[in-house]
Amino acid sequence: MSSKEKKLEHISFIMDGNGRWAKKRLLPRTFGHKEGVKKAKEVILHAKAHKIPFVSLYTFSKENWKRPKDEVSFLMKLIIDHFKNDFQFYIDNQIRIVHIGDKNGIPSDVCNAIEEIEQNSKNFNSVTVLLVFNYSGQYDIAQALNKMLADKVSCTDEKEIRKYLLTSDYPDPDLIIRTSGEFRISNYFLYQAAYSEFYVTDTLWPDMSKTEIDKAIDSFYHRDRRFGGV
Repeated sequence: MSSKEKKLEHISFIMDGNGRWAKKRLLPRTFGHKEGVKKAKEVILHAKAHKIPFVSLYTFSKENWKRPKDEVSFLMKLIIDHFKNDFQFYIDNQIRIVHIGDKNGIPSDVCNAIEEIEQNSKNFNSVTVLLVFNYSGQYDIAQALNKMLADKVSCTDEKEIRKYLLTSDYPDPDLIIRTSGEFRISNYFLYQAAYSEFYVTDTLWPDMSKTEIDKAIDSFYHRDRRFGGV
């Protein structure tokens, strides 16, 4: 099936380069993270303009807890402040937020902020944003298998495993865009990305432009997606 025959339903972003963006400007890394949040809002609106119903943002991985404590604390506060101060943005644009990740280990005030935005946006229907936070692909597969063991599911196949993934209610990403020129998946959507198309750009996340996103989308629609066929 060519990509022209299949509409782009789910666009996903591995948002990389906030720290390097700040360093290039001789600023603390925290400035890069602030700009990264602003850019996320722009990107969501641009996806909405393209009528793409699902957008996923790799916001914070399980490995990111290894970062300096001050930076992690800043990121946690940034999440809380964003959903508190920018909630009108989600109302005005009818954007639904869904958390994908492990709620265990997230500070309670951050968890409360995420659950509140999920609850308050659950009926919005212009675009669904999967907030991939405290997530890893390996964790997702492990938690799915643990649930299956608890449910005494055996002799299963790929479709059965999919039912237990954190993304079970949502389509797999058609297109995954990684910024900052890194060619790795970073433990992201390992199961879900089996047939995703990838687009890598040297652009740092805070500099991501509508033009660059349009180039990625155009690239997607010019690829021949055979899904193992000929």
